[in-house]
Amino acid sequence: MLKRLLLVLAMLVAPLAATLPTAHAQIVVNVGEGTYKPYPIAVPRFAAATPEAEQYVDELTEVVRNDLAMTGLFELANEGAFIQRDLDINVEPRFADWRVINVDGLVVGEVDILADGRVVLSLRLWDINGGQLYQLDSKPGYQGALSPDYMRTLAHQAADAIYTRLTGEDGYLNTRIVFIAETGPRTNRVKKLAIMDADGANYQELTTGVHTIITPRFSASDQIITYMSYEGGQARVYLFNIANGRQEVLGNFSGMTFAPRFSPDGNSVLFSRAESGNSDLYIMDLRTRQSRRLTTHPAIDTSPSMSPDGSEIVFNSDRGGSPQLYVMNTDGSARTCPSGGRDVACRITFDRGRYSTPVWSPRGDLIAFTKQLQGKFYIGVIGVDGRGERLLTESYLDEGPTWSPNGRVISFFRENQPGVGPKLWSIDLTGRNLRRLETPTDASDPAWSPLLEQ
Repeated sequence: MLKRLLLVLAMLVAPLAATLPTAHAQIVVNVGEGTYKPYPIAVPRFAAATPEAEQYVDELTEVVRNDLAMTGLFELANEGAFIQRDLDINVEPRFADWRVINVDGLVVGEVDILADGRVVLSLRLWDINGGQLYQLDSKPGYQGALSPDYMRTLAHQAADAIYTRLTGEDGYLNTRIVFIAETGPRTNRVKKLAIMDADGANYQELTTGVHTIITPRFSASDQIITYMSYEGGQARVYLFNIANGRQEVLGNFSGMTFAPRFSPDGNSVLFSRAESGNSDLYIMDLRTRQSRRLTTHPAIDTSPSMSPDGSEIVFNSDRGGSPQLYVMNTDGSARTCPSGGRDVACRITFDRGRYSTPVWSPRGDLIAFTKQLQGKFYIGVIGVDGRGERLLTESYLDEGPTWSPNGRVISFFRENQPGVGPKLWSIDLTGRNLRRLETPTDASDPAWSPLLEQ
């Protein structure tokens, strides 16, 4: 069973527990544990059902392996230690051969080609200790079929199915990340909008770099991006459709508009608008193009992010004397504050330091943020009521957190020292599995896409 799969899948501020279904038992995962050991899994090279399918086997096998390893929750068994080599997707493996090399899970795959040219990847996931077959997507095994042009997508989908079955969490591997690709000297930096798969493959630049672009954000429901650009010499919020490359301004407002972010349903965009030296929050309905002012305060209010159910907004404001995080109801009604009393906007951070770039978790339970304190930058998370703050990273400059669509991993950008360009990194909610996301250029301002359908 999964006795060695001690996955740490949530905040460590209190001893919590969750249960995961297995082939024949419920496994308790104590997410309050201070340590965990990755789940040992074997992914032998997939078989080819026909000679024509052989050309796709290596890529599909490699992507599935790399995806599972990337999560930090799985330990891939060394191929050289495998005893059984004659695997067949339709035949039970010799469980004893895998137990002796301390493998708990075994993935057996087969690649075939349909008459219409689509490539089929079929998988079986075996519980070695229990001697049983896991169900994937409520079926005995997983099967997906896509055009040869989408082999990596096919593998990502399969890896997500394995991840979901063994962790009980939604997958996040079949996703993309949009970011700012940076080149050139610091005095004349070229910043282009770029996109890549979550594993770094399929890098593509979406803009030419003629105009500076910052803070791109993905819609949670469509393949549309919003960002701020200085095109025309004024900071304004734009929308960009990835499918057709169409770009449009989000309204013709006087003053600057910046710090955009989509509502969870993708129907609205939150943003900041600065006029006459004051910055407040606004929301625009993309269907009617009507905007509504959310805050009216002489302080700087910026970086709004909406809760998954759309009822609340977290934002950054210096109305208390220094940049801190505040939460308000989307409809502007008064609320009871954690610190006592009622107000339209309640402050939730009171520790030392300056807080910025808040973003609500897709799960609704946490808010990620950037914190600056005593010359260092941190990426942290805090409960929506202001309790349980935890700092996950520390560096010369860590900034701009963005959540994976399942709310378990955070990506951000980091500068390790002065003069060294920013790079993309990711970390899980335990503060473990810190890893660099490889990009062809310097990179900043990452934003994670929703889970892709294809």
